[in-house]
Order: sequence, then C-alpha cells, then structure tokens
Amino acid sequence: MARLALMAAAVVLAFLAAAPVTEVAAKRWIVGDNKFWNPNINYTIWAQDKHFYLDDWLYFVYERNQYNVIEVNETNYISCNADNPIANWSRGSGRDVVHLNVTRHYYLISGSGGGCYGGMKLDVLVEKPPPPPIAAPIKNSARRAFSNFGFAHQFVIPVAVFTVIGTMWDAVLRFC
Repeated sequence: MARLALMAAAVVLAFLAAAPVTEVAAKRWIVGDNKFWNPNINYTIWAQDKHFYLDDWLYFVYERNQYNVIEVNETNYISCNADNPIANWSRGSGRDVVHLNVTRHYYLISGSGGGCYGGMKLDVLVEKPPPPPIAAPIKNSARRAFSNFGFAHQFVIPVAVFTVIGTMWDAVLRFC
C-alpha cells in the first residue's frame, strides 16, 4: 500500500513539474534602449515591434536640465504643444517612470528644449495582457498510467489529496 501511495505521489509530482507555469510580469521599458530619451531618435520606429501591456512601465533617461516628459492629448502630440498637459511625469532627476496602468493611448513628448520638434515624442497603445496559453493535452502514455489508478478520463484531485501526498512524501524522505 505504501508503495502505491509513493507511486501516486511521484506521478502527481511529475505532472505538476511538467505543467507550464505562466506568469505575466510587468515589463520595464527603457525608452530608446541605449540611446535613451534624446533628440534625433525615431521613437515610432523604436516602439513599432513592441507590445505594451497593462502595468508595464516606461523608463525615461535624459538630460534633466534640457528635457522633460509630458503627457498630452493626440492633437497636442501631433503639434508638439506642451500647453495644458494631461500629466507632467518629470520629477527633476532625468530618470522618470510612467506607469501604464490604463488600457489606452499614451501620448508623451518632451515639452522643453525643443525636444518634441527634434523627435522626442512617443505614442504607445497599452493593451490587456494576452490570456495564458492553454495546457497541452495529456499524452497517451500518461493517460495509460493514470488509468491504472482508475481515473483515466477524469483527472480531478482535491486539495486534501495534495496535503496527504505531501505528508507521505515527508515521511518517505525521513526514512531515506
């Protein structure tokens, strides 16, 4: 009986170890990569192959005495008008972050030093993260192994079973 329980614990542990863990983590984007937030850089090209998801962060690095990070509406973005900004993300250090916490367009410009006219403007569309991938179906060899335990077509394990298996596993490790 103990051998059967040990086999069941091993099968469950192998199944859990093989199951993919999908974790969606927020990403911190350094705007402009190693060129940072500077004039004469095409930020449209920089952003074109990237996907910006809810709770990502934009990290701006720039010369604090010359430029800033201002959020404006689309019309002011097109015309490089920093009057009446939606938000001023500049904190004075030249190392500023924008938390993308709403799914929408963010229109960001440098409103000082002529930066926007020099190309310092960024338009990003923030999307919801994609759903996690669907788990792969159980292969036939694993299905046959499960059928020996009498649950080939329905694989449901209550939480209590994991507790029992964990306790048994601890007992086996103590005797080894």
